[in-house]
Amino acid sequence: MGYDLDLIEPLKKHFGFSSFKGNQEDIIRNVLSGSDTFVLMPTGGGKSLCYQLPSVLMDGTAIVISPLIALMKNQVDAMRNFSEEDGVAHFLNSSLTKAAVEKVKSDVTSKKTKLLYVAPESLTKQDNIEFLQKIQISFYAIDEAHCISEWGHDFRPEYRRIRPIINEIGKAPLIALTATATPKVQHDIQKTLGMLETKVFKSSFNRPNLYYEIRPKVSAEKEIIKFIKANEGKSGIIYCLSRKKVEQLAETLQVNGINALGYHAGMDAATRSANQDKFLMEDVDVIVATIAFGMGIDKPDVRFVIHNDIPKSLEGYYQETGRAGRDGGEGQCLTFYSYKDIQKLEKFMQGKPVAEQEIGKQLLLETATFAESAVCRRVLLLHYFGEKHTEKNCGNCDNCLRPKKQFDGKEDMVKAISTIIKLNQKFKVDHIAKVLQGKATSSIKSYKHHELDVFGTGSDHDEKYWSAVMRQGLIAGLIDKEIENYGLLKVTDLGREYVQNPTEFMLVEDHQYAEEDEDAPTPKASATSMDPALFGMLKDLRKKVSKKLELPPFVIFQDPSLEAMSTNYPITVQELQNIPGVGAGKAKRFGKEFVELIKRHVEQNNIERPDDLVVKSVANKSKNKVFIIQSIDRQMPLDEIANAKGMEMLELIEEIERIVYSGTKINIDYYIQQVMDEDHEEDIFLYFKEDAESDDLQAALDELGEDVYSEEDIRLVRIKFLSELGN
Repeated sequence: MGYDLDLIEPLKKHFGFSSFKGNQEDIIRNVLSGSDTFVLMPTGGGKSLCYQLPSVLMDGTAIVISPLIALMKNQVDAMRNFSEEDGVAHFLNSSLTKAAVEKVKSDVTSKKTKLLYVAPESLTKQDNIEFLQKIQISFYAIDEAHCISEWGHDFRPEYRRIRPIINEIGKAPLIALTATATPKVQHDIQKTLGMLETKVFKSSFNRPNLYYEIRPKVSAEKEIIKFIKANEGKSGIIYCLSRKKVEQLAETLQVNGINALGYHAGMDAATRSANQDKFLMEDVDVIVATIAFGMGIDKPDVRFVIHNDIPKSLEGYYQETGRAGRDGGEGQCLTFYSYKDIQKLEKFMQGKPVAEQEIGKQLLLETATFAESAVCRRVLLLHYFGEKHTEKNCGNCDNCLRPKKQFDGKEDMVKAISTIIKLNQKFKVDHIAKVLQGKATSSIKSYKHHELDVFGTGSDHDEKYWSAVMRQGLIAGLIDKEIENYGLLKVTDLGREYVQNPTEFMLVEDHQYAEEDEDAPTPKASATSMDPALFGMLKDLRKKVSKKLELPPFVIFQDPSLEAMSTNYPITVQELQNIPGVGAGKAKRFGKEFVELIKRHVEQNNIERPDDLVVKSVANKSKNKVFIIQSIDRQMPLDEIANAKGMEMLELIEEIERIVYSGTKINIDYYIQQVMDEDHEEDIFLYFKEDAESDDLQAALDELGEDVYSEEDIRLVRIKFLSELGN
């Protein structure tokens, strides 16, 4: 296909990026070569670009199979922002009217559409199959590919029918993408899609900035309130398993003076969407939610994710905690764990098909193992995803910062297994624990178990201790539990062997974190010498100014700029211009109150300011600045300005962005009206005005939908927005 060319040029032209992230370029080259491709890339790694760029460069239409209607719409909107042609991306799903479906088909047939998003259910409809058979398909992309696997955390049966339908529609290369897959899930996806020989691109699953901690579920609500109060003003998400718990916890937080709202699938769409927007706009600090919240949410500065209830699988845990610290900053992941929650989840599985129960049981066991382990959390998580973490101590999880005390529980493990065998493997954990403890309850007497020689052999420990020993036996595979059979314990072959030849078995001392525990582990401090008190004051001031001017906070100054101010203490508007992300215009328009606040803080606290302020990282390359401003004043079309200077359109847009960011006001309305319909423009403008957390392009693409709005459209409207409101 002759794609030895430099891919940076089309990347810049179509998407506005000047470099690839991680292994994006290798993946894209593999797709362009017509080969099947399997992509494992954690959230925030830039998966969608891996099929968006090839779709623009290849002949025909790429078919993207995606599970969520809301996500599809976002992606389509974002993609349209990159292109001058609205028809560049469409979706086909049950939400469309007949007329809308016809419009989609006509754009695809006339070769305007490069990306067509399809729900797996729509793919199976006969008229859609017949339509797709008639068009030229560049490749198929299967997003959220873990939905194919019964071992995945989000299994969708209709996903397993994708391969036969693709075969019926017509052969084309395949790219499967997922943000989370264990080796078992990966193999299952590849097998089901007939991709066993395919090249696999795997990014590291390590998120070094995330701090992992598991606490016993004791006074969880009190602990959560205490934690949030200690992290005041930070954005956070709290996950609960039930809608009822979401509502109850959100209310408790509100009563305790915490700015929190709930979010779950049972709420009406308007409330849900309003609550989500308030979170993105920093009108609310904390969202209490079921796992329905977070798909497609690209808020970079979520500082903590709390699990009030343990998730059903480690994949779910990884994906939900992964919503913290996406900007590379602090991300605290705190989970409240009680084995009762595992038992509750097991109960939900009763009555389901045996195969499904077996899988569910295995996933829960892995979660319990992770929660109860004394080993580094990072080592365990990465091992789960088939990745080796070489450091034994990551320095950023509870088990590394405060190792749990362990002891050899070999004799107790033998006692527990022997008792299960003695009771003919027909009893549950609590009954066996009572026998070991020597508790002659009426139930134990009715079975005459108080007469057995094993009765009371573990009287030096309580019932809770023996339950924990048996749980460790389950985790180690020495004991098995039958879900369908009311949780009866059985001894495995490995367990019988263990009783014959016992070896060292390290047990964790059941450490309860006391509420006033002074030496509770704290996450790694950030590497900068930023002044946190000043940063908080600057954020408050920004919020006050943003409310007064009715602008999103990021239009005034972004977080990195406030952090630089809190490190370098600029006390004049002139000095403020040297802060990254602050141009002359911005400094003049917004700077006065900020430098006055910094000056007061410096004087009151006798702070010695650093001699040199950080210089901007982006040099001003705008040698064409005067020509561009004059041409825009004369309302010359942007493509003509670009041609006159021998520039690519995206290069010109970058130049205009520099001009606007430095604080100069320009008006490109005349051009936007030529290339974009009014609704389109309004959607993007409103996104930046009301929804956007930052002016980040990728966040806008993810939120608005990369397949609906082109990058170019978003950038043009962002220029208009920043120029009108920020300069």
